[in-house]
Amino acid sequence: MDASECWAWSRPMSAFAWRRGCLPRIKWCTRCWKKLMAECDEGKVSRMSVAYFVTGTDTDAGKTTVAAGLLCAARLSGLSTAAGKPVASGCVKSAQGLRNSDALALQAECSLALDYDEVNPLALEPAIAPHLAAREAGVTLTVDSLLTPMRHILDKQADFTLIEGAGGWRVPLDGQSNLSDLAIALGLPVILVVGVRLGCINHAVLTAEAIARDGLHLAGWVANIIDPETARLEENLVTLVERLPAPCLGRVPRLDTASAENVALYLDIGKLC
Repeated sequence: MDASECWAWSRPMSAFAWRRGCLPRIKWCTRCWKKLMAECDEGKVSRMSVAYFVTGTDTDAGKTTVAAGLLCAARLSGLSTAAGKPVASGCVKSAQGLRNSDALALQAECSLALDYDEVNPLALEPAIAPHLAAREAGVTLTVDSLLTPMRHILDKQADFTLIEGAGGWRVPLDGQSNLSDLAIALGLPVILVVGVRLGCINHAVLTAEAIARDGLHLAGWVANIIDPETARLEENLVTLVERLPAPCLGRVPRLDTASAENVALYLDIGKLC
């Protein structure tokens, strides 16, 4: 990148602190980025640890695809990364125990060394809603049972941490609490993944309203194109931008290979607010 296009050019590096959501490398020329990293190492600039809770408009909205892409974007920007998937159903038996493909994808994008059981403390085999899978497995699923392991991940103070939920915002945990109560207990700002298909506007707006009603901040949202043949796709995206009270971090198209590296190309963590 030419220095004249750099976000940080001619600004005093010592005045910078990592803003919430960080600043992606793509906005920095090499000279400014190296100077910032050097001043971070010298203690002149504070690296603020930031963390977000990732939710979706529905099951299969693309939470893990987007979360892995965000972690990859942060990691490629020089940030340390960590992630958690507090509960996962549909796990597969392996020599190491039950394993979930989503949790493994998140673990792969963590620059900090995290054991699988740290990333995904509760792995359930039935591919059904977590509260039903837990009941079938004879496991008590509560906010408190998930809170401690997720706080353990946050305590590692990675530069960029994501905690990914399951399904949508109001997925039940037990007879009284929802997975959203875990986000509330952690006090994390939220990233919403909108699975773009017919009906997504209603799902997205209702989810954003629920997040606000729960007293949490919507830090950004991502348009994940589930159905590229959706009628009036562009108009739907414009409506989402108008209706959602947070910046759009990117628009992820339907990809033949939705690797974290490929998805990261369509995301801008610098827009997180």
